[in-house]
Amino acid sequence: MNIQLALDRMTIPEAIQLTHVVREHIDWIEVGTSLIKEFGMESVQKLKEAFPEKIIVADMKTMDNATYEFEMCFHAGADVATVMGVAPHVSIETCMEAASKMNKKVMIDLLGTTNEQINALAVYKDAIFCAHVSKDQQELTGKRNQSLNLPSKLLNDSSLELAAAGGITIDSLKDFKDACLSVAIVGSAITKADDPAAAACAFKEVITTIKGEKML
Repeated sequence: MNIQLALDRMTIPEAIQLTHVVREHIDWIEVGTSLIKEFGMESVQKLKEAFPEKIIVADMKTMDNATYEFEMCFHAGADVATVMGVAPHVSIETCMEAASKMNKKVMIDLLGTTNEQINALAVYKDAIFCAHVSKDQQELTGKRNQSLNLPSKLLNDSSLELAAAGGITIDSLKDFKDACLSVAIVGSAITKADDPAAAACAFKEVITTIKGEKML
């Protein structure tokens, strides 16, 4: 399980500075949608330049114009880019093709998708599937992502990579220990912590413990 640090609602220098603080404890760096919308591809480029050894995820949430958006992200240095699972099938297919040509990855954001849509998406074996509780749901209803509420077709397919996002905390991360989770996407629990480095370290320790239990 990898920790993906979600960087949102900050400037590029703030994102770089914060990531330096937690660098040794996180695996992937997400250039959040707000960063991309406010600062464009420069945000992706600067994060990749600052942390060339890390996997950079461009959270584009693409719905259309897939080739242009994904190639733009990959040329800027992203290793992974996101497309919405509710996007037209042709757009998702185009994202997969663009990523394959450039030896990159696609993360399919399942926010708002039905079980029927998710089951149809399971054909994309090379994608990462992200169970996502939205920011608005978190802030307005208090809901957090505490389980992989996904169809059994995805949960029982060990060949698929699964990710989870949306208000994940140390305690809720422990609830994922029985799931085959490849990526835990953590934002404010680290970025808004009084001591981000300590918070990131604590997440890493939990993941290390989970890995150890699974090896027994």
